[in-house]
Amino acid sequence: MNDLAKQITMLWEAGDLWRDAMPLADARALVGDAIGVLDRGEARVAEIVGDQVVVNEWAKQAILLWFRVQEMQVLEAGPFEYVDKLPLKHGYEAAGVRVVPGASARFGAYLARGVVMMPSYVNIGAYVDEGSMTDTWSTVGSCAQIGKRVHLAGGVGIGGVLEPPEAVPVVIEDDCFIGSRCMIVGGTRVRAGAKLGAGVILAPSTPVIEADTGNEISRGDIPPRAIVVQGTRMREFAGGTFGLPCALILRYLDEGEEHDRLKLNAILRDHGVVS
Repeated sequence: MNDLAKQITMLWEAGDLWRDAMPLADARALVGDAIGVLDRGEARVAEIVGDQVVVNEWAKQAILLWFRVQEMQVLEAGPFEYVDKLPLKHGYEAAGVRVVPGASARFGAYLARGVVMMPSYVNIGAYVDEGSMTDTWSTVGSCAQIGKRVHLAGGVGIGGVLEPPEAVPVVIEDDCFIGSRCMIVGGTRVRAGAKLGAGVILAPSTPVIEADTGNEISRGDIPPRAIVVQGTRMREFAGGTFGLPCALILRYLDEGEEHDRLKLNAILRDHGVVS
């Protein structure tokens, strides 16, 4: 793996002169090997080390190099035709992944055993861990990292990031619930056991505020086991007073406290969020 990473970095650093650094056939084989490693989950674009998200830049470089060294081609999947530089992922049955018609993932995305894909989409470099579900019309963008037993509800958008190679992707940790139509983008992080109600918008600049104290505790980083809804914080500008979006923490689940939708709905009703 170290040798593969070094060769990818060498090819990347050659920039527009990559053809002088390596013959085309060799470059395609090298990059294909690297994307295959990602596809099988033997390496990943980013991982949590200690409490920090660490990006494996060579993996990002390999993805970007793929689009540099490959040509467009016509691809067919059943009755569907695509024109792209990247084939679709395959081998779901052997991998223990359930894929409903209308779902697709690109080669270079890893789906662990027990993953369920409703009609949804997972892009190259993404990592979806064991027992997670991508529900109807949800998308997992390039290089996003999804933990174990995560439920991405209908229409959830998990943003992708490719450039620059050192950019941190979105990370959703284990046992999270991301409610319908949430948009989680730009290298943000949702920590283990957090539950987001429908329609939460989380960007790197989004204030995360505790409802009980009014304290802003972070930007774009949801703490563990937090129950979160979309909120609005008023701010004064030269042209008037305007509401800016925030992520509002209603309460925290106790460690080990089980969660289901009925409990989430009860919490929301207690706080007057739903009737």
